[in-house]
Amino acid sequence: MKIKTKLRLGFGFLFILVLSFGLIALFFLNELSDKSKVILKDNYKSLKYVAAMRNVIDQHPFPLSSTQLAVFRENLKNEGLNITEPGEKVAFQKLETTFRVLNNSQSSTDKENSIKNLRVALQNIENLNMKAIYDKNELASETSSRANLYIMIAATLSFIILFTFIVNFPGFVANPLAEFSAAIKQISRKNYKQRLHFENEDEFTELADSFNGMVVKLNEWENSNLSKIKSEKSRIEAIIAQMQDAIIGLNEKGEVLFLNHLAAKLMSLDEDKVIGQNVAELMQKNELLKRIIKPETDDNTLKIYADDKESYFLLENREIIIPNYEEQDENTLIASSKSAGSVYTLKNITQFKELDEAKTNFIATVSHELKTPLSSIKMSLKLLNDERVGAMNEEQHELLNHIKEDSDRLLKITSELLDLSQVETGNLKLTFAITKPEEIVSYAVDAVKFQAEQKSIQLVLNCSQNLPNVNADIQKTAWVLVNFLSNALRYSSEKSKVIIDVFQKDKFIEFSVRDFGKGIDEKYQKRLFDRYFQVPTDGQNKSGSGLGLAISKDFIEAENGKIWVVSAIGEGSKFCFNLPIVE
Repeated sequence: MKIKTKLRLGFGFLFILVLSFGLIALFFLNELSDKSKVILKDNYKSLKYVAAMRNVIDQHPFPLSSTQLAVFRENLKNEGLNITEPGEKVAFQKLETTFRVLNNSQSSTDKENSIKNLRVALQNIENLNMKAIYDKNELASETSSRANLYIMIAATLSFIILFTFIVNFPGFVANPLAEFSAAIKQISRKNYKQRLHFENEDEFTELADSFNGMVVKLNEWENSNLSKIKSEKSRIEAIIAQMQDAIIGLNEKGEVLFLNHLAAKLMSLDEDKVIGQNVAELMQKNELLKRIIKPETDDNTLKIYADDKESYFLLENREIIIPNYEEQDENTLIASSKSAGSVYTLKNITQFKELDEAKTNFIATVSHELKTPLSSIKMSLKLLNDERVGAMNEEQHELLNHIKEDSDRLLKITSELLDLSQVETGNLKLTFAITKPEEIVSYAVDAVKFQAEQKSIQLVLNCSQNLPNVNADIQKTAWVLVNFLSNALRYSSEKSKVIIDVFQKDKFIEFSVRDFGKGIDEKYQKRLFDRYFQVPTDGQNKSGSGLGLAISKDFIEAENGKIWVVSAIGEGSKFCFNLPIVE
């Protein structure tokens, strides 16, 4: 039977069951309603007519007036038309005869007997209807009890059938799906022996046959690719062995998966013996391996004695991530990723390191050699400007000023190159001292005051009172601030202003220099502190060497501070750095 047919039969059965229960309940409710209507309709009217006639004879003396007589006759007539109970007709005839006798009585004694008989007749009719009401109420109660019993039996049977249906019917669909889910999980774990068997002639049977065929194909594919996988494994191992970089691979348990000859030679290990061993145990006996697996610093450059000399290697670590399907509960698989291990690579960068050192030594030597002739040129320029040597015309003065500016610029570049060579060789020496931030700012402002006056630029200093001290190299820190101020003055228009802010923020003293020039494009801001980088200019301002901000960054970071810039086109620039306070 097809699944669609099963579903139709199941829901059709539920519909018939609910409809049957509704019809049974409706039948008994209608029967109970009819019984109740009879009680209210017939006997209530008779009691009403009897009460009206009794009121007439109880509240008015005889002989009755024509009005009262008409009321009595009207109710008597209505009662005659509403005879519904056995014996009520005889009682009504007696009432009617007694009323006729009362109207024809002459003596008071006859009238009193007639009134008494009239009351007895009314009482008989009233008793008959009261008894009928009681009997009908008992009958309605019996009907109600019987209806409740039948409805309760029907409801109990319906509940039992529905509960059985709810428990068993979903199994027609859910159980095969659960078997499919479990089988698919087994296939995901590469258990290709899994098979499904259904005996019902439905869609699940067809799907199970297709599933079994798929598993057979997967098993064949897996077996056919096993030799290929082994071949690829051998090829990869050969490639790793021939690589010029030292490589070591670990699995997720921290065991050595592979180790090429170069890595084994560097770490003095036997590559055949260490495969499969736990790296934690190997690290206890091998200091270099420990430095590779768990480096103590963020510096990825390692200095190792190799090839009969000190060599430099760049350490790279990559974690291998593979997809993973975890079972959350019985019927749910969650796709995630997990680590399959790590690969550590040591790239020999000795040649590049030697070239870099040669470059640094060359820059230091050239810079040092240039400082002496440049100083002599500055001295000669000073002598030429002395009128005692001889007078010069305006054009000659202008040429001398240009030579002086270029000499100052070259001297600044050589000083920056010397500082850079110190940083690169690790010979940067800072003289730390506990000092007030105001002294650093005062030193820097005095250094650029003359330059600001030449362009009529106002230096605005906002310095908080009673700032905590900082532990810094006063000259180097002031040099950074002077560099900020010089750049701000260079790119500010005449008669503008430059704002210097110094204040405490958390556990740092923040220094900032803000100008109102054209600003720096966002795409250049991330590279401002890179060596030799220069923001393209419009030709109106002479560019520097591209080293000032890079050296400033090295100085501030060496003092455990941070340096940054905030700028926007048309709004100017704000260069900032902070230094930790002394607690």
